Amino acid sequence: MLHTREIIRKIWDAQGYGNLAVWADGTTAVIAPGEIPEKDGKAPLAIFKPIPLVAVFSMVDFATHDTDLLQRIETTIREAGGEIERD
Repeated sequence: MLHTREIIRKIWDAQGYGNLAVWADGTTAVIAPGEIPEKDGKAPLAIFKPIPLVAVFSMVDFATHDTDLLQRIETTIREAGGEIERD
């Protein structure tokens, strides 16, 4: 099961290093822009671009408590067939 705020923290940490790929089993990886990684032959559920998502927040705590951002992450994961809960 994926957890929304944990993913947001990882997106925050990926700023300046690349995009964040998220798989259904909860694993994540920072990847180069444009890269489409596979893990055990499976593509990630989603690839998040950190700058447009979290750069507007001055602190990670603001990002992890923003209702719109939480909903956006959850919608993206669910539409890709994953399960996510707000932690």
